Amino acid sequence: MSTWTVHLREDAPPVLVREGFSLGAALFGPLWLALHRAWVPAAFALAASLAVGELAAGGTLAVLEVGLALLLGVSGHDMRRWSLDRRGFTLSEVITARNADSAFVTLLDRRPDLGDRLMPASAV
Repeated sequence: MSTWTVHLREDAPPVLVREGFSLGAALFGPLWLALHRAWVPAAFALAASLAVGELAAGGTLAVLEVGLALLLGVSGHDMRRWSLDRRGFTLSEVITARNADSAFVTLLDRRPDLGDRLMPASAV
């Protein structure tokens, strides 16, 4: 079972963010953050990655790159939450579910009013 946080904004569909380690953030770092629209953390992660590449060499470079990857993996979802907060989303719910789809169904069971946000305007 995984824990998901639900972030809401009046003019947008709900966003679910999983708790825990992010393998995608660890492997792809700034690109993963940018794909999740976490622009400021993506820029800082890219700057850190470039700085490590320029300032370190040999074994030190490898250790620092692994350390940066682990740091991004551990904090990737938290950086997404921070970015959502900066974009006006508020933390609304915490849900425990097996996967994102189950978490979404649980959210709609708890908050049926959110279903209207997901329907296209022509269907309403």
